[in-house]
Amino acid sequence: MAIKKHKAIALISGGLDSLLAVRVLQEQGIEVEGINFYTGFCVEGHTHAIRNKDKDKEKRNNALWSAEQLGIKLHIVDIIEEYKDVLLNPKHGYGQNINPCLDCKTFMVSKAVEWIHENRKDGFDFIITGEVMGQRPMSQRKEVMPIVAEESGADDLLLRPLCAKNLAPTKPEREGWVDRERLFGFSGRSRKPQMALAAEYGFEDYASPAGGCCFLTDKSYSDKLVDLWDSRGSREYELDDIMLLKVGRHIRPKPEFKLIVSRDAGEGQFLTGYRNQYTTIESVSHNGPLVLVDGKMEAADMPLAAAIVARYGQGREAEKVEIAITSPKAEPSNIWVQPMRVDAMPMEWHV
Repeated sequence: MAIKKHKAIALISGGLDSLLAVRVLQEQGIEVEGINFYTGFCVEGHTHAIRNKDKDKEKRNNALWSAEQLGIKLHIVDIIEEYKDVLLNPKHGYGQNINPCLDCKTFMVSKAVEWIHENRKDGFDFIITGEVMGQRPMSQRKEVMPIVAEESGADDLLLRPLCAKNLAPTKPEREGWVDRERLFGFSGRSRKPQMALAAEYGFEDYASPAGGCCFLTDKSYSDKLVDLWDSRGSREYELDDIMLLKVGRHIRPKPEFKLIVSRDAGEGQFLTGYRNQYTTIESVSHNGPLVLVDGKMEAADMPLAAAIVARYGQGREAEKVEIAITSPKAEPSNIWVQPMRVDAMPMEWHV
């Protein structure tokens, strides 16, 4: 009688840990497919593709790249709308910024549980993640790791190959689907054990093992998101909102509006795509950035906004700079202004 070959679905972030977790089980003959959940807050695939300073970096989706290295099928699932409730109403609260890491992990594992049920015909037996005990302060402590398994509905079908020996045996281990002795007991913040294992497996080119993959863990980004909510009096957001928070300098000279100032030609080109949605400001007499106006800017505010924009262009030392202000449904209004001095810009303007 043929021995059943067991199959797992793996959460693939694109980082080193999930890459290794899959290879550990492949070494035991487990068939694995990957699943990547897109929230809109992912770091990769956006800023590196936009900014000129990153033009020499390879443009790749690390989750897809990991799947290619592993030789597995990858399912990419858009959860932008569903994820809003996770971000806005986290049962377990936020981390250092507005990162709902414990609720996020639980939600993604629960979506993997749904995937198993919806694809029952494909014979998935369990779920694996690349979690390492103690690596993330909010979601990967020993006392909270069982919470993810319980609240996601995965229970003991959730296997963490890189730290399994620090946890109670799961069903795949108890039933002999995988050999527990060939799993690992990694713990702590150091990535050296993972890097050594990567070298053993022949992985050399992988995403930074210490880098996060979510903008919500970044203080600057979190501050800008909170500022956006505060200015609108609502915590609603759309994909364009969270994409624009990743780009440019954000300056709020008045509570009613802010300026999104491109930092290089790449960002300027990206912001050009929003000309039909936002009022734009740019220098006519000198080279300078393209700037979006987010919010309600009154006519009386135009000289102030124009002076700020002039400060960031090549006319910053000029006596006067000609600035064009264009709304999506009107002809440009050109005005001459004196560039604002750096020391005249209050720090609280910078979001």
